[in-house]
Amino acid sequence: MPPLHAVSPAAAAAPPRALSSAARVPQRPGCVPERPNILSSSTNFMSLRAGPMRFYSRPLILQNSDKRAVLRHATIEEIEAEKSVIEDQARERMEKAIETVQNNFNTVRTGRANPAMLDRIEVEYYGTPVNLKSIAQINTPDATSLLIQPYDKSSLKLIEKTIVAANLGVTPSNDGEVIRVTVPPLTSDRRKELAKTVAKLAEEGKVAIRNIRRDAIKAYDKLEKEKKLSEDNVKDLSADLQKVTDEYMKKIEAIQKQKEQELMKI
Repeated sequence: MPPLHAVSPAAAAAPPRALSSAARVPQRPGCVPERPNILSSSTNFMSLRAGPMRFYSRPLILQNSDKRAVLRHATIEEIEAEKSVIEDQARERMEKAIETVQNNFNTVRTGRANPAMLDRIEVEYYGTPVNLKSIAQINTPDATSLLIQPYDKSSLKLIEKTIVAANLGVTPSNDGEVIRVTVPPLTSDRRKELAKTVAKLAEEGKVAIRNIRRDAIKAYDKLEKEKKLSEDNVKDLSADLQKVTDEYMKKIEAIQKQKEQELMKI
């Protein structure tokens, strides 16, 4: 029996014509002769009959070809869109972390009277912890004292006790009408203690920034598992995110240095 040759799709579509059993099908340009372990079969194929012989027209798929299965990854525009959403959310959260660090720094006294010193004071008011500012008016009559006037005078003793327990380095004085808090000058030892407090608050802020970065990386990894991003895409986006993280770390270090300088000047 003469050897069989693959038939092109165009030939498969043409009307069948009689071929003698002895006829040899000439090899045309572009046709690939069948060889063992080179061509794989397709699930759908057409057949042409010519006497006792049968010819098959089917797609030719090279088993060793890289084009056998093509995986589509995201386009540049899609990658930029995903990056924009995740990175913007990370920046927004990091900004809030910076605000929190700054607010915590404001509660560290520097020798001058500042109502922000009492921002973190919470009073057990009728069994519920509430911020001092929500139940009292706080003023600064001069540079070295605070004046606390509660809306409910029955809470005077409770407020006084809470301020003492907060260990702010100040001594409140209750005259039955208002509470006066005198802010004494900072001693060398007290400055060192406050500097340690500032460093601790700064480190808490850095931990928050790193956690935000971790969450963003998880979001990228999820897109990779969903085949929306490639491994190289995730590496590039993670590198860009690290630059954003470094930027906010430097912001925390800058406000920490500023606060430490305030402690040393007063």
